[in-house]
Amino acid sequence: MVTFISAVLVGLILLEQPSSNIKYKSTRLMCASNLKHVGVAFRDWEEDHNGSYPMQGFTNELGVLEYPKASNLFRHFQVISNYLGDPKILVCPVDDRKSATDFASLKNDNLSYFVGLDAVKSQTNMLLAGDRNLAVDGVAVGPGLLTLSSTNRLGWTAAMHKGVGNILMVDGSVRIGISTGLQKLIANSGTNVNRLAVP
Repeated sequence: MVTFISAVLVGLILLEQPSSNIKYKSTRLMCASNLKHVGVAFRDWEEDHNGSYPMQGFTNELGVLEYPKASNLFRHFQVISNYLGDPKILVCPVDDRKSATDFASLKNDNLSYFVGLDAVKSQTNMLLAGDRNLAVDGVAVGPGLLTLSSTNRLGWTAAMHKGVGNILMVDGSVRIGISTGLQKLIANSGTNVNRLAVP
């Protein structure tokens, strides 16, 4: 009986919400779920590889250790592809980007999420990944390497989530927030410089 009453109350609350708000909230939650899955994949890979994320360097098919570059950001996701399962989770539902059909054809254009290049397991307050709709000092960030210091003013553009976004932390949590919250995350990351590879 309690379950039935709870279901009726949830239904009534949803009926009072404009349908655009319900759709907006559901896509935000889907995006956060995607990032949570990405976080689990990074963590599982890290546990199987001596405590290092692929951003600390990985070996390519020639046996050479490659270091992170923004131009090959997609490689970090290819490396953990066995843990991800499906490349569709690398695209936010409100992003206009299309997902890759498989990990072999994955490119930066098939990604909605940046990667924190300096993320390490021991620094749980660092940014591991997040929505690409970033702005620095009021200017939208394009693809490439973004180096942030404590003096930069970091925020979100309206491109994907109406001026907010999702952040995956090294501890595995996903934070959904506004620009001021993002600025606080950077200030409390435990490092003076944060390098993000943005697709």
